[in-house]
Amino acid sequence: MRPAFTILFIGLLFAAGTTHTSAGHRIILQGNQKLAILDQEGKIEWQTRWGGIHDIHVLANGHIMLQQGSHKVVELDPLTNKVVWSYDAAQQNGNQGKRIEVHAFQPLENGRIMIAESGSRRIIEIDRSGKILHAIKLQVDSPHPHHDTRLVRKLPQGNYLVCHEKDGAVREYAGRSGKLVWEYQIPLFGKPRRGGHGLEAFGNQVFAAVRLQNGNTLIATGNGHSVLEVTPQKEIVWKLEQRDLPGITLGWVTTLEVLPNGNYVIGNCHAGPENPLVIEINPVTRKVIWTLDQFQVFGNSVPNSQILGVVGEVRR
Repeated sequence: MRPAFTILFIGLLFAAGTTHTSAGHRIILQGNQKLAILDQEGKIEWQTRWGGIHDIHVLANGHIMLQQGSHKVVELDPLTNKVVWSYDAAQQNGNQGKRIEVHAFQPLENGRIMIAESGSRRIIEIDRSGKILHAIKLQVDSPHPHHDTRLVRKLPQGNYLVCHEKDGAVREYAGRSGKLVWEYQIPLFGKPRRGGHGLEAFGNQVFAAVRLQNGNTLIATGNGHSVLEVTPQKEIVWKLEQRDLPGITLGWVTTLEVLPNGNYVIGNCHAGPENPLVIEINPVTRKVIWTLDQFQVFGNSVPNSQILGVVGEVRR
């Protein structure tokens, strides 16, 4: 028998309804061919072998929705380590013969799943049978199946907030018509582009965007090594740059979460062994509240993670 472990669900803690008072977090993340749940002390509660991902969601039933390879979205039962549902974006709904990659998806109400398809440059909403219930086309200036999109989220009012990696832009599309209603181009701030994936790189390959309650948009700029808060009028009102945090250098800034206490959780990918993989900060004081330092276990590429809340036990 394998040991008991606690399955945690609803990655954005808005749904969990609890505020953390301790410095530690339970978290799910992937790196170094491992998908794992860590407890508040950073110890592995559960793990399985899994390749790279760009998005992840833990469902109310404890199952994990994530990528498998470059174009499949699957639902994994962690009790059995079996895939219980899958959708192959490269083989379904008119995409046969095309190069398609999936870097973002989102479980919605009534069993619907939103999937952003890079290559076909569209967002679809499907049911569990794979039938398309809704679709919109995306505006992409520099099309590429690997770079059309990074994280995409459906907003409460029904619009889609889309990170276009190669275009260096965050675009908001009307949910029904697909009309472009807002756009923000990530600035280079007068700096030259530099290649690579590490601390030496620089660009505007945006990874994540979160719409804040005040109507502003929080943006993880990827290899821009920064986090920006931008108003609807496109004014930067808050910025965290590469070396603003004492003793920490930001690499490829990826995951963004806003906790109920207002703190930000930031993914710090390709940042090397001297820097944490995940960072929690108080945006008002800019104080670092918590870090996850697991380079030796998860390596230099942890593009996505999710803070988790305790809701019950599932036993192996």
